[in-house]
Amino acid sequence: MILWVKAAHVISVIAWMAALLYLPRLFVYHCEAAVGSDMSEKLKIMERRLMKAIMTPAMIATWVFGLWATTLLNVWSDIWFITKFACVIVMTGMHMANAKWLRSFANDSNTNSQKYYRVMNEVPAVLMIVIVIMVIVKPF
Repeated sequence: MILWVKAAHVISVIAWMAALLYLPRLFVYHCEAAVGSDMSEKLKIMERRLMKAIMTPAMIATWVFGLWATTLLNVWSDIWFITKFACVIVMTGMHMANAKWLRSFANDSNTNSQKYYRVMNEVPAVLMIVIVIMVIVKPF
């Protein structure tokens, strides 16, 4: 059973990470689009669909399968796991931040710059690196 749960967890994580890395890139392009333009309206649709159809379901599945695997493996008190878990909580915060930014674009009220979204685009990548090292290397 654990191998199926791990496989489902990894599949969910891949989908979630793809969306977390792509959505801020869409925001970079959205910053360039004039409010009310065809491009702006098209980006709104793309952003909303990415969040609703891929990103949020993948995040939920990541949590469900991750907690299930953690329970089966009983690693709750391992330091590597605690570190990983903290990064996943921050990643979930990034997900929520992306949802907030999506709403600001949907309402034509974005105040952040392209540079801001370029920097925010790197946060999930850094968290992913730490998480993978914690899971594979287990340095502590």
